[in-house]
Amino acid sequence: MNCGTGEDALWLVRRGVRVLATDVSPGMLQVAQDKLAASPGAALARFQRLAWEDLDTFAKGPFDGVLSNFGGLNCVADIAGAARALAPRLRAGAAVLLCVMGPVVPWEWLWFLSRGDAARAFRRLRRAGTPWSGMTIRYPSIGQMRRAFAPQFRVLRVSAIGSLLPPPYTETWTGRFPRAIAALDRLERRFETLWPLPALADHYLMELERR
Repeated sequence: MNCGTGEDALWLVRRGVRVLATDVSPGMLQVAQDKLAASPGAALARFQRLAWEDLDTFAKGPFDGVLSNFGGLNCVADIAGAARALAPRLRAGAAVLLCVMGPVVPWEWLWFLSRGDAARAFRRLRRAGTPWSGMTIRYPSIGQMRRAFAPQFRVLRVSAIGSLLPPPYTETWTGRFPRAIAALDRLERRFETLWPLPALADHYLMELERR
């Protein structure tokens, strides 16, 4: 789901996984299709325009798993509805990997407040979401995601992506401190599931199983 430019699909087909790559954007799908066309595993990939909101009309499956990377679900208003529509399209025991932008990011607060931009510092805390490129971006908490995907799914693991590490948009500054960033990266990977790191991360990765 929300395959973007196809990097994850490419990684999977190179390992022999049969993939249906979907996105709401025809432009993204074309980029992904062109990228995978040059891969030895291209025959394992298919492409289809599909939004999370259209899953209830999606007739294919059942699938062995689903991956939604880097905030695709942040663009969905009714996450519980998306979870209900997803459930019957997955086999029992199917793996579900969801990478979601979280609401509480101290690094973001510090970065934007230091630049006098309070609106951007606390944009993730707005109840109604944040407008962006004609869409509304919402930032569900881990607890909200757990409730939205229950009872059809069981949460196995939640890990932090960018809790100790600063967000990618700070790269012009963090690039001056490669050793410190490398040390933070090692610490984050070691303690990525330790509370409260997942709840304070730029993204969190939620791993679930279809009941």
